[in-house]
Amino acid sequence: MTMVGQPAPQWSATAYVNGEEKQISSKDFKGKWHVLYWYPLDFTFVCPTEIKGFQSLLEDFQDDKIAVIGASTDSFFSHKAWFSDRKIFPQEITHPVIADTNHEVSKAFHVLKEDQGIAFRATVIVDDKGIVRSVSVNDLSAGRSPAETLRTVEALQSGGLCGADWKKGDSFAA
Repeated sequence: MTMVGQPAPQWSATAYVNGEEKQISSKDFKGKWHVLYWYPLDFTFVCPTEIKGFQSLLEDFQDDKIAVIGASTDSFFSHKAWFSDRKIFPQEITHPVIADTNHEVSKAFHVLKEDQGIAFRATVIVDDKGIVRSVSVNDLSAGRSPAETLRTVEALQSGGLCGADWKKGDSFAA
């Protein structure tokens, strides 16, 4: 498991970026806070709820200078076909989504469900120094709250002691 407090693994991958196939890597996010989130498969029920959730909060993440990167073990072509379906994704998906078909990125972060060749629902927060600050891994059936991910990054960025319901702008614990 990727350990909190340790340097994040270096990675490089093909990704869906605004409808285009591009190569992205951890170097593109050097010096930036970023969130990597994995979902198991395209064309499923729970996954689009998470992807749409991250997309709907993208401006809030960007306001805090936090990059958002999605990932699954599906191909770029699968991502492109799925994200083009306006019944499922009425809002365009503009954040990068890694097509981890060779499983290298999922393995580097220890979030691959080896027996099925797909990723768990995992979220990793990396700070601007390249250090992993948070890791959360769910089994396949339980979706995550992108709003809680944003709140967690904001709490980590704040530098204070932040309670469970702390929100950006709140005072810190005494």
